[in-house]
Amino acid sequence: KQPRASVGNMDVKERAAGATVYFPVFVDGALFSAGDGHALQGDGEVCLTAIETALSGTFEFILRKDLKLSLPRAETAEMWITMGFDEDLDDAVKIALRQMISLISELSGLNRQDAYSLCSIAADLRVTQTVDGNKGIHCLLRKTKLPPRR
Repeated sequence: KQPRASVGNMDVKERAAGATVYFPVFVDGALFSAGDGHALQGDGEVCLTAIETALSGTFEFILRKDLKLSLPRAETAEMWITMGFDEDLDDAVKIALRQMISLISELSGLNRQDAYSLCSIAADLRVTQTVDGNKGIHCLLRKTKLPPRR
């Protein structure tokens, strides 16, 4: 399924073993499924394929009622990752960037303008995929670049 707020095909290669993914939950009793495992894929899956593989893993789910998410985000030991999905790649960029600005403000207490400036200085934007109706962008910020909470 094409990527969207309720997730679908995200194809973010940094979202691997050990990553924490925060999913928005829109309905009571929501379900989860995982698939489309990739042994290798570049940023911006462009022709419907990567090196596909079976998935095997242990998933732990914790309902975080304190988080009010409109889109998924992820965390690794080194970085925060926000995502944006839209038919228009430019709009997907804006969505992923706005999500990162909100996350920076939430974690550090920076106002949105300063968080926006930090994104320009330290965040990376990458194309997640372009093969589905909705294109994907992810924004990455190393945790070492995030100022301490004010």
